[in-house]
Amino acid sequence: MIGDLNLAQSCLLFDLDGTLVHTDHVHFIAFNAMLATFGRAVDQATYNREIAGFANADIMARLFPDLSIDEHRRLADSKEARFRDMADTLTPQPGLMALIAAADAQGIPRAVVTNAPRDNAALMLDAIGLAEGWAAIVLAEELPRAKPDPLPYSHALEKLGARADASVAFEDSRSGVRAAALAGLPVVGMTTTQDATTLISEGAVFGADDFTDPALLALVRARTGLAI
Repeated sequence: MIGDLNLAQSCLLFDLDGTLVHTDHVHFIAFNAMLATFGRAVDQATYNREIAGFANADIMARLFPDLSIDEHRRLADSKEARFRDMADTLTPQPGLMALIAAADAQGIPRAVVTNAPRDNAALMLDAIGLAEGWAAIVLAEELPRAKPDPLPYSHALEKLGARADASVAFEDSRSGVRAAALAGLPVVGMTTTQDATTLISEGAVFGADDFTDPALLALVRARTGLAI
C-alpha cells in the first residue's frame, strides 16, 4: 500500500463497453448497419482506431462532417437503438464479479465512467446483474466534455471523494485510457478491442485480458489496500 493512504480515499473506476462487458463486436455491426444506408462501411481496424470508445457526437462529426448536429443525433439514436436490440446476451468479463464483491465487502466504492448513452448504460448494467451498488454512474454525455478529455474521470473522483493515486481505472479504448491517465489515475488497459502495446502508448500501466489477471489484482491491492 502507498504511504498512509486508506480505503476511504480509494475507489475503482470502470469504463463500461468493452471493460465490464465485451460489446464492441455488437457496436461494430450496428455502426455498419447504419453506414450501409449511405453505401459506406468501416473495417475492424478503422473501427478500433477511430470509433471505439469515442463519444457519439465526435464519431458522427468525423463520419458525417457535412450533416447537421440534429442529423448526427438522429443517426446516433438509430444506431444505439439497433445496438440495444442486439445486446440481449451480454455477460460480465471473467473475474469482474469477484473483484466487485471484494470491493463492496471492504467498503471501497466503485463507479462507472462511460461515453455510452444513458439507455445503453442502463441496459448493459442490468443485463450483467450490476444495475445496483454503484457510488456513481458518470455519463460523459451529461458533462461539458467527454473522453478523451479527463473531465469524466476527474468528476468521478470528486463525486466519490477519492484520490487518483489511491484508486485504479479500467479501460479498453484509446480515448478512455488517455482520459483516465490525464486525470492522474493508474489505468489497466483491458485488451478486449486494442492490444496492450496500443493501450500502453496512451497511458495504461499494462494490458490485461480480464479481471483474473494477476498483475491487475496486484495493482488493485497496491493502490487501494483491497484484500483480494
